[in-house]
Amino acid sequence: MKKTFKLDHPKIKVPRLVDSIKHDIKKFLKNERKKPLPEGVKYWGFDCKFGQSEETAVEVELSSLTSRIDDLVENRIMTVYVEITPKPMAR
Repeated sequence: MKKTFKLDHPKIKVPRLVDSIKHDIKKFLKNERKKPLPEGVKYWGFDCKFGQSEETAVEVELSSLTSRIDDLVENRIMTVYVEITPKPMAR
């Protein structure tokens, strides 16, 4: 998932747009976790990049993704770039 979300819409308020971003991320993760695992793999892991744009995106932990979205909104930044790449993980 590579996506840039815009938080300026003439009819939809920012908190509702933030909720839809979080919902899209959760839906993507749920769909990826449903996929069959390759041989010898225990679970799906995810590499995440997050930032204001693709050029400024930095690697982050999946668990901190929603809090980072909230931080950008508090700073009145109107674009959010999220990149999530699934990878098979063995223990």
